[in-house]
Amino acid sequence: MKICVIQPRYSFDERELDACVQGLLDQLDECDESMDLILLPEYSDALADVKGEASFYGAVDKYNALLLEKARATAKRCRSLVFVNAGYDSGKGVRNTTYAIDREGEIVGKYFKAHPAPSEVKRDAEGGHGLDVDYSYDYAEPYILELEGIRFAFLTCYDFYFYENFAQIARKRPDVIIGCSLQRTDTHEALSIINKFLCYNTNAYLVRASVSLGEDSKLCGSSSVISPDGTTLLDMGSKVGLGVCEIDPHAKYYKPAGHMGEMRSHFEYIEEGRRPWLYRNGGASVVQFEDVMKYPRLCAHRGFNTVAPENSMAAFGVAVALGAEEIEFDIWSTSDGVLVSCHDSTLERVSNGEGKIYEHTYVELCELDFGIKHGEKFKGMRIPTFEEILQKFAGRVIMNIHVKIWDCNFENDMMEQIVALIRQYDCEKHIYFMTSSDRMIKKVMEYAPDLRVCVGWNGNKDPMSIVDRAIELGAYKVQLFKPYFNQESVDKAHAHGILCNVFWADDPDEAQKYLEMGIDTVLTNDYLRIYNAVKDKYLDRK
Repeated sequence: MKICVIQPRYSFDERELDACVQGLLDQLDECDESMDLILLPEYSDALADVKGEASFYGAVDKYNALLLEKARATAKRCRSLVFVNAGYDSGKGVRNTTYAIDREGEIVGKYFKAHPAPSEVKRDAEGGHGLDVDYSYDYAEPYILELEGIRFAFLTCYDFYFYENFAQIARKRPDVIIGCSLQRTDTHEALSIINKFLCYNTNAYLVRASVSLGEDSKLCGSSSVISPDGTTLLDMGSKVGLGVCEIDPHAKYYKPAGHMGEMRSHFEYIEEGRRPWLYRNGGASVVQFEDVMKYPRLCAHRGFNTVAPENSMAAFGVAVALGAEEIEFDIWSTSDGVLVSCHDSTLERVSNGEGKIYEHTYVELCELDFGIKHGEKFKGMRIPTFEEILQKFAGRVIMNIHVKIWDCNFENDMMEQIVALIRQYDCEKHIYFMTSSDRMIKKVMEYAPDLRVCVGWNGNKDPMSIVDRAIELGAYKVQLFKPYFNQESVDKAHAHGILCNVFWADDPDEAQKYLEMGIDTVLTNDYLRIYNAVKDKYLDRK
C-alpha cells in the first residue's frame, strides 16, 4: 500500500489563513493514481491560529465544504482512500472530526476526537473555540473502521497523550492508526518517542499528518509513517509537501513473550500479566466529573438508607446500582486516626455500642454491629472506612462528603490524610467536601485549591446568611437547610454562580417544589421513590 502524507504550511498570523488553505488544496492536486491512502492534518479547514469562536467558526464556514468537496474529488481522481480532519456541524456546534472517504469519493466514516483539548472545550469568554464536545462525556470504545480488509483506528492531536488508551486501542487489533494532528508545542524528538511508543504498544502502523511551522522549526511537523516495531519509515520534519512511502498494512511485529516465551505482540505479552486493579479508575462505570455532570440531580443522603443501614456500603451500593448521580456520607475519626463513616457522633442509634465514635479505636468499632438496628437481615455489618468507600465507589458516583470533624473543629482536622486518600483513589473531580466551618473551607481552598467545598448550614436561621457566607468565601456550592431558605436566597446564589443543594426531601411533592424553585441537587433518604416521582420533569431539565 502506497501512503501519501500531506504536510502543509501553518501560520500563526490569522491573515494568512486563505493562503495556507489554498496551499493545501494545491497539494491535493499533486496527488496521483499511484497513491492508495492520502492523509491530511488536523483542522485542514482552519490552517492558521484563528482566535476565538467567531474566527474559528468563520474559517469552518468558509472552507469546510470546499475542502471536503476537494478531498472527495481527489479520492475519485486518484482512486485512493482519503482521510481529512475538518469541522462537522452536529447541530449543537462544530465537532473536531476525521472523515474517511473511500475510493469512490463517498464519506464512509467519521471519527470524533475522543479527547477534545482544553482550548476546544472552553467558550469564547475563556479564550477557547467553543466546540461541541457533549459526545465526549459518554463512554465509548475506540472507533474502528474496516475498509478493504484493513482495520483503521484513529487518534487526533491531544488523543496522542492519553497513553492509557493505547491498550484499549490494541484490544481492537487495528492494522493502521490514522493520526490527524497539530501538536504545535512538541519537538520532533518528543513526537518521535510518542509515536514509536504508540506503534509498539498497539502492533499497528501509524500514519500521521501534521503541519509545518516553518522549514527551520524544531516544533510540530514530523508527519510520519511508523511500523509496528517502531521503525520510522517516513519523517517529514518541518518540510512542506508530500511524503510518500510503501507499507504492508497487515504486517505485524512479534517477539518472545519474556525470556523463553512464545512469539507474541507486545500488547499480548503485557495483557498476560496485567493487574488492572493497580491502576487509576476507568471504563464504562466511571461517571462524568462533578463540574461537567448536568443539573438538577438527586443525591442519595447517607446512601439509599430506607432499604439498607445508613452510611453503609450496602446503602451506597444500592444507590449507585439504581443510578444515583450523587451519594452523601459523613466521616469521623476514631481515637487512633482511622477515618470512618457514620452520621452521628454517638453509637447508640446506629449500633449496639455506646459512647462517642472518636473515643473508640477502629478495632473496638469493628467489634460492634452497625446493621442490626436496621433489621435482622443486616446483622453483623461493620462500620465502613472512608478508604473502603473510595476503593469501591471512586469515580462511579459523585460524592458529597460531609466532614463532621471539620464541623466540630477537632484539634486534628486530618486534612492531609483526607486529601491524600482522594488523590490516591484518583477521584478529585468526582467529589466535593461539605462543612459548616468557614475556617476549614478556607483551609481546603488554600491546601487543595483543585478540590471543591460546599458551604454547610451553621445554625443561622436568616435565609440569606448561608448564601452571603458562600459569596464571601468564593465557594461554588451551598447546602441549604430547610426551612431556613427561600426563593430569594436561591436566586441570589445563582446570580453569583453558586449552585444550591437542599437538605432534604423525602416527600415527592416537596422534592418537586424544590426543583421548580431551581434547586440544583435535592438530598433524599428515599432515593427511588423520589426519583420515580420527579424523573420526567427532572430529566427534561437536563
